[in-house]
Amino acid sequence: MRRAGRSLTIALSTALSVALPQGASATPEQIATYRDWFVYVNEVGDDKICYAVTTPKEKEPSSVRHGDVYVMVASWASGAASEQPSFMAGYPLRESPDPQIRIGSDRWDLFPSGNEGFVEASDEERRLVAAMRRGTDMRLSAMSERGTATEYSFSLLGVSAALDRASKACR
Repeated sequence: MRRAGRSLTIALSTALSVALPQGASATPEQIATYRDWFVYVNEVGDDKICYAVTTPKEKEPSSVRHGDVYVMVASWASGAASEQPSFMAGYPLRESPDPQIRIGSDRWDLFPSGNEGFVEASDEERRLVAAMRRGTDMRLSAMSERGTATEYSFSLLGVSAALDRASKACR
Protein backbone atom coordinates (compact mmCIF):
# COMPACT_ATOMS: atom_id res chain seq x y z
CA MET A 1 0.00 0.00 0.00
CA ARG A 2 2.88 2.34 0.76
CA ARG A 3 4.29 1.83 -2.74
CA ALA A 4 0.91 2.71 -4.30
CA GLY A 5 0.82 5.95 -2.31
CA ARG A 6 4.34 6.92 -3.39
CA SER A 7 3.61 6.15 -7.06
CA LEU A 8 0.41 8.15 -6.83
CA THR A 9 2.26 11.11 -5.31
CA ILE A 10 4.72 11.09 -8.21
CA ALA A 11 1.90 10.84 -10.77
CA LEU A 12 -0.07 13.64 -9.11
CA SER A 13 3.01 15.84 -8.87
CA THR A 14 3.60 15.43 -12.59
CA ALA A 15 -0.04 16.11 -13.49
CA LEU A 16 -0.31 19.10 -11.19
CA SER A 17 2.94 20.64 -12.38
CA VAL A 18 1.41 20.96 -15.83
CA ALA A 19 -1.90 22.35 -14.53
CA LEU A 20 -0.70 24.80 -11.89
CA PRO A 21 0.27 28.44 -12.40
CA GLN A 22 3.95 29.43 -12.36
CA GLY A 23 5.31 29.47 -8.81
CA ALA A 24 2.60 27.25 -7.31
CA SER A 25 3.62 24.17 -5.38
CA ALA A 26 3.38 21.04 -7.51
CA THR A 27 4.21 18.58 -4.74
CA PRO A 28 1.09 17.29 -3.02
CA GLU A 29 1.37 16.06 0.55
CA GLN A 30 -0.31 12.77 1.42
CA ILE A 31 -2.07 13.22 4.76
CA ALA A 32 -4.15 10.04 5.09
CA THR A 33 -5.06 6.66 3.63
CA TYR A 34 -8.48 5.04 3.95
CA ARG A 35 -8.61 1.54 2.48
CA ASP A 36 -8.25 2.12 -1.29
CA TRP A 37 -8.32 5.94 -1.18
CA PHE A 38 -5.59 8.48 -0.41
CA VAL A 39 -6.00 12.06 0.80
CA TYR A 40 -3.67 14.81 -0.41
CA VAL A 41 -3.34 18.55 0.14
CA ASN A 42 -1.55 20.95 -2.16
CA GLU A 43 -0.82 24.65 -1.65
CA VAL A 44 -1.60 26.64 -4.80
CA GLY A 45 -0.70 30.30 -4.43
CA ASP A 46 -2.99 31.67 -1.72
CA ASP A 47 -5.32 28.68 -1.92
CA LYS A 48 -5.19 25.05 -0.92
CA ILE A 49 -6.58 22.06 -2.81
CA CYS A 50 -7.59 18.98 -0.83
CA TYR A 51 -8.50 15.80 -2.62
CA ALA A 52 -9.32 12.14 -2.27
CA VAL A 53 -7.83 9.99 -5.01
CA THR A 54 -7.68 6.34 -6.05
CA THR A 55 -6.17 4.23 -8.79
CA PRO A 56 -7.90 1.42 -10.69
CA LYS A 57 -7.95 -2.14 -9.37
CA GLU A 58 -8.29 -3.44 -12.93
CA LYS A 59 -7.32 -2.00 -16.33
CA GLU A 60 -8.56 -3.35 -19.66
CA PRO A 61 -7.30 -4.19 -22.15
CA SER A 62 -4.24 -5.57 -20.39
CA SER A 63 -2.29 -5.49 -23.66
CA VAL A 64 -1.95 -1.68 -23.79
CA ARG A 65 -0.02 0.88 -21.75
CA HIS A 66 -2.49 2.94 -19.74
CA GLY A 67 -0.03 5.27 -18.03
CA ASP A 68 -1.09 6.84 -14.73
CA VAL A 69 -4.86 6.58 -14.32
CA TYR A 70 -6.86 7.82 -11.36
CA VAL A 71 -10.13 9.29 -10.13
CA MET A 72 -9.93 12.34 -7.91
CA VAL A 73 -12.50 14.33 -5.92
CA ALA A 74 -11.12 17.80 -5.16
CA SER A 75 -12.15 20.69 -2.92
CA TRP A 76 -10.61 24.16 -2.63
CA ALA A 77 -10.16 25.91 0.72
CA SER A 78 -11.31 29.16 -0.92
CA GLY A 79 -14.63 27.53 -1.78
CA ALA A 80 -13.96 27.77 -5.53
CA ALA A 81 -15.16 24.15 -5.76
CA SER A 82 -16.31 21.49 -3.35
CA GLU A 83 -16.12 17.73 -3.96
CA GLN A 84 -15.49 18.09 -7.69
CA PRO A 85 -14.89 14.64 -9.25
CA SER A 86 -12.61 14.10 -12.23
CA PHE A 87 -10.83 11.32 -14.10
CA MET A 88 -7.25 11.46 -15.33
CA ALA A 89 -5.96 9.05 -17.96
CA GLY A 90 -2.36 8.40 -18.86
CA TYR A 91 -3.17 9.18 -22.50
CA PRO A 92 -5.15 11.75 -24.53
CA LEU A 93 -8.89 11.04 -24.62
CA ARG A 94 -10.96 10.99 -27.78
CA GLU A 95 -13.74 13.58 -27.72
CA SER A 96 -16.41 11.05 -28.69
CA PRO A 97 -17.71 8.87 -27.19
CA ASP A 98 -17.57 10.61 -23.82
CA PRO A 99 -15.85 8.78 -20.97
CA GLN A 100 -18.51 7.25 -18.73
CA ILE A 101 -18.65 6.35 -15.04
CA ARG A 102 -21.01 3.63 -13.82
CA ILE A 103 -21.94 2.87 -10.23
CA GLY A 104 -24.60 0.18 -10.05
CA SER A 105 -27.22 1.10 -12.64
CA ASP A 106 -26.40 4.84 -12.52
CA ARG A 107 -24.29 6.44 -15.27
CA TRP A 108 -22.50 9.76 -15.73
CA ASP A 109 -21.03 11.00 -18.99
CA LEU A 110 -17.84 13.02 -18.58
CA PHE A 111 -16.67 15.67 -20.98
CA PRO A 112 -13.10 14.98 -22.08
CA SER A 113 -10.38 17.63 -22.07
CA GLY A 114 -6.94 16.38 -23.06
CA ASN A 115 -6.30 13.44 -20.77
CA GLU A 116 -8.94 14.42 -18.20
CA GLY A 117 -12.68 13.88 -17.89
CA PHE A 118 -15.08 16.07 -15.91
CA VAL A 119 -18.73 15.98 -14.90
CA GLU A 120 -20.37 18.90 -16.66
CA ALA A 121 -23.06 20.02 -14.18
CA SER A 122 -22.58 20.65 -10.44
CA ASP A 123 -25.84 18.85 -9.56
CA GLU A 124 -24.51 15.78 -11.39
CA GLU A 125 -21.21 16.11 -9.48
CA ARG A 126 -23.16 15.97 -6.21
CA ARG A 127 -25.18 12.98 -7.43
CA LEU A 128 -21.99 11.15 -8.46
CA VAL A 129 -20.25 11.82 -5.14
CA ALA A 130 -23.34 10.64 -3.22
CA ALA A 131 -23.37 7.41 -5.28
CA MET A 132 -19.64 6.96 -4.64
CA ARG A 133 -20.27 7.22 -0.89
CA ARG A 134 -23.01 4.54 -1.11
CA GLY A 135 -21.27 2.20 -3.55
CA THR A 136 -18.57 -0.43 -3.32
CA ASP A 137 -17.14 -0.25 -6.82
CA MET A 138 -17.15 2.02 -9.84
CA ARG A 139 -16.52 1.30 -13.53
CA LEU A 140 -15.15 3.83 -15.98
CA SER A 141 -14.94 3.44 -19.74
CA ALA A 142 -13.01 5.75 -22.06
CA MET A 143 -11.67 5.89 -25.61
CA SER A 144 -8.09 6.91 -26.31
CA GLU A 145 -7.33 9.43 -29.04
CA ARG A 146 -5.94 6.48 -31.02
CA GLY A 147 -9.28 4.66 -30.80
CA THR A 148 -8.48 2.11 -28.09
CA ALA A 149 -11.49 1.36 -25.86
CA THR A 150 -10.42 1.18 -22.21
CA GLU A 151 -12.24 0.06 -19.08
CA TYR A 152 -11.27 0.57 -15.44
CA SER A 153 -12.59 -0.79 -12.17
CA PHE A 154 -12.15 1.34 -9.05
CA SER A 155 -12.82 0.34 -5.45
CA LEU A 156 -14.97 2.72 -3.44
CA LEU A 157 -13.88 1.21 -0.11
CA GLY A 158 -12.72 4.10 2.07
CA VAL A 159 -14.07 6.86 -0.17
CA SER A 160 -16.46 8.33 2.45
CA ALA A 161 -13.73 8.64 5.09
CA ALA A 162 -11.30 10.05 2.50
CA LEU A 163 -13.82 12.65 1.30
CA ASP A 164 -14.60 13.66 4.88
CA ARG A 165 -10.89 14.02 5.68
CA ALA A 166 -10.22 16.05 2.52
CA SER A 167 -13.15 18.33 3.36
CA LYS A 168 -11.86 18.81 6.91
CA ALA A 169 -8.35 19.62 5.63
CA CYS A 170 -9.73 22.41 3.43
CA ARG A 171 -11.78 24.20 6.09
